[in-house]
Amino acid sequence: MEQLYGYRRENGAVGVRNHVVVIPVDDLSNAACEAIANKVPGTIALSHPYGRLQYGEDLELHFRTLIGTGRNPNVAAAIVVGIEENWAKKIADGIAETGKPVAYFGIEGYGDFETIRRASWKAKEFMQQASESVKEPVDFKDLIISIKCGESDTTSGLGSCPTVGVVVDRLVAAGATVLFGETSELTGGEHLIADRMATAVLKQKFMKTFNDYVSFIESQDANLLGSQPTQGNIKGGLSTIEEKAMGNIEKTGTCPVVGVLKPAEAPNGPGLHFMDTSSAAAECITLMAAAGAVLHFFPTGQGNIVGHPIEPVIKLTANPKTARGMREHIDLDVSGLLARTIHLQQAGDALWDVMVRTLNGRLTCAEALGHREFVLTRLYPSA
Repeated sequence: MEQLYGYRRENGAVGVRNHVVVIPVDDLSNAACEAIANKVPGTIALSHPYGRLQYGEDLELHFRTLIGTGRNPNVAAAIVVGIEENWAKKIADGIAETGKPVAYFGIEGYGDFETIRRASWKAKEFMQQASESVKEPVDFKDLIISIKCGESDTTSGLGSCPTVGVVVDRLVAAGATVLFGETSELTGGEHLIADRMATAVLKQKFMKTFNDYVSFIESQDANLLGSQPTQGNIKGGLSTIEEKAMGNIEKTGTCPVVGVLKPAEAPNGPGLHFMDTSSAAAECITLMAAAGAVLHFFPTGQGNIVGHPIEPVIKLTANPKTARGMREHIDLDVSGLLARTIHLQQAGDALWDVMVRTLNGRLTCAEALGHREFVLTRLYPSA
């Protein structure tokens, strides 16, 4: 098996990138974080529109996502900036549990200029420290990898999703941890996932998670027609959510599911884990990165351009039109599956090769093009 190289962090976790991030606690702190990132090239500001007057589970998810993002093994160090220092400290303390360098700053009492000045000095120091990080040999059992599809069409379930499924089974066999989610896009096939749960307790937990989602949708008198499946899905030949679910489930492979996670919750061991997530591309990837995923597989049919600031996103398609027309976004073309010029195991081998090269440092299309979509999941309105 190919040799992998990664950055082993202070707590033993392994990353495949070496980012220094600047995390705003709230929307008011975005401008300061962006100014810091502009002043210290190489740092990444993770701007977002939330963080004021949230409460309950929504606030807990907000903190879990931001703390988890800073804890991600692809992050070498983090700067946290908030309008209020105490919340910045809360996030920084959560990140600091990993042992990695982290600093926090509050804007109140200092203003933007002084906060940017102080934080920029620390960001420059962290960048220099990160530049001395050295990769070492690592193993698949050290890695957390996530999967999600998007802009699906008939070629997704027939080609790109099964290709990911082949690699997922190989990864689990090699001791890796794999995350999948998209609760809404299991509709009509949820029983198939339930039957793969490793224990009766997990099956019960999964079905409660799924049924709670259905109950919430029904309580809103919502009609998901045109939303699930999306207009792009329908254009691509998927007429029902059940059809979409069958293709979606193909990418999970055949292994038992050993965990049922809340959004942005870190898995507690290797194997295949379900996470309760939105089906929106950037939201889902952000939640999985916050759970520690260091690489993401994204099969697409009609074509999707999503990336992420800290988790590389490998996009593959079995749609020859997408492979041609959106080739700057596609890391792997497996349309030969439908042309019958390659078989599924060959497609899996090709994806495995792209994965290893990406893990060892090759930029994905999304990274090369600067796609850094960072989107937090919001549960309900602020107070």
